[in-house]
Amino acid sequence: MSILNNALSGAVASQLALSASSQNIANLQTKGYTRQSALLSAVAPAAGSSQAGNGVRVTELMRFSDSYKTQQMWRSASDLGAHSQTQPYLTQLEKVMGDDTASLSSGVDGFFAALNSVAGVDPTSTPLRQQVVTAAGLLAQRFNSMNNVYNAQLQSVRQQRSALVDSANTTIASIASLNAQIANANATGSNPSALIDARDQAIDSLAGQMGLEVSDQPDGTRNVSLKTGQSLVLGGVPGKLSVSGGAAQTFSLTFAGTTFDLDTTKAGGQLGGLSVYEQDTLLPLQQGVAEMAQQIADKVNTQLKAGYAMDGSAGKPLFVYNPGSTSNMLQVADGYQTSDLAFSGDGKPGDTGNLQQLVAIKSQTITMAKIGTVLISDADTQLVGRLAVDSQQNKGALKTAQTMRDQAVADWQSTSGVNQDEEAVHLVEYQNMYQANMKVMSVANALFDATLQMMG
Repeated sequence: MSILNNALSGAVASQLALSASSQNIANLQTKGYTRQSALLSAVAPAAGSSQAGNGVRVTELMRFSDSYKTQQMWRSASDLGAHSQTQPYLTQLEKVMGDDTASLSSGVDGFFAALNSVAGVDPTSTPLRQQVVTAAGLLAQRFNSMNNVYNAQLQSVRQQRSALVDSANTTIASIASLNAQIANANATGSNPSALIDARDQAIDSLAGQMGLEVSDQPDGTRNVSLKTGQSLVLGGVPGKLSVSGGAAQTFSLTFAGTTFDLDTTKAGGQLGGLSVYEQDTLLPLQQGVAEMAQQIADKVNTQLKAGYAMDGSAGKPLFVYNPGSTSNMLQVADGYQTSDLAFSGDGKPGDTGNLQQLVAIKSQTITMAKIGTVLISDADTQLVGRLAVDSQQNKGALKTAQTMRDQAVADWQSTSGVNQDEEAVHLVEYQNMYQANMKVMSVANALFDATLQMMG
């Protein structure tokens, strides 16, 4: 009977081990699946017994998981998310601001080239004067177009962050729910592996959206918090992120009835990357272009007021700067005529005294908050150069983050992923184990029948 019991325990154990390997192979392509294996141990004989043992049993279904490698994968997801979300915006601005047909430098050059043409030919020529007014309109249009690009990106960034908050809240609630299910499964002795995989996948997704700190708890749950310390999930209790405001978004986190303000530039992940891009790159560029437009308009208008128009009257401002306008930041004054251009310095129609002063403005300097004092002719080049540096730095950081993410995923796969060849070997081993135990059972039955016959 002991032989029969041993063989039966071996057959049952091999069936469970086969089931675990077949489950692994079935989930070979399942993202985030952690392989499992039956842990076998010998059953010791009772105290004082002369038997060799009482067979084998499956003590547990073991998950092949390395907490360090999992944490590394989540951290790399946060770094990758921060840089991957901002690069498309940087690339778009590089193309727009670096395009000679649309750049501000080209518009500035065109305006002062038109002034030079008048100065070199005939300051009273209506066609040449019209070229100046037309060039002024094109310059204003370029400033407005660039400002519209910035406004469109700002709107896109803010919409994207709002969508990230909604998505994160869904994921946070899912993690808390899975925590509760895992704790219950552990308490009742059920296998929580599939629930743990689902939770880890949810954490990985959330880690791409914001930087996280994750800690394991004795009951199998995982607490999740922002890297700045605020709790997102404690056991089965979720927090909730909120965003309010229109043009100036504010973010907060509510947990257990208490609300905290969040600085999203420190949040990490996609949310932090977008906020850092808005604050450190996009808004300073928009401010720089606005400062450039205002100071060029002020210098040209001031100089025109110092001269005389064709009819001898005092000069009028050519540009109107509207800082509050989203689409017409700079424009030519309504009803402005070619005869209003005050090129004369002494009131005589053919004089070019004031025109020469207008031409010289291009060689003057303007002061921009993020760049400093630069020549008007170099201002746009300085802005584009700064943008190029930001873009190159982000590209380098993105490449590094992608490499780190790929390596972290590969490390995780080496421990937790399913190896098809390895599982095929296990299938053969456990099948042989099953067949061998069935053979033992057959021998035990034969011995048992022979014994009965002898006793009969």
